[in-house]
Amino acid sequence: MSKKDRFEKVYGQGSLSGTEIWVDKETGVNYVFHFSGYAGGLTPLLGKDGKPVITAVSLNAFE
Repeated sequence: MSKKDRFEKVYGQGSLSGTEIWVDKETGVNYVFHFSGYAGGLTPLLGKDGKPVITAVSLNAFE
């Protein structure tokens, strides 16, 4: 993966159908990507308070 990539995959399960969690390295916002075959959807990952899950981001965290 290039250092210029904005998103980092931090979790994944499944192959033909599955779920992944991606972190935006600029904002720290976590996203859930669920896919099945040729279909998929992406949404912010929300905590139990209904707010987006934010991962602390530093300049060297994802290098």
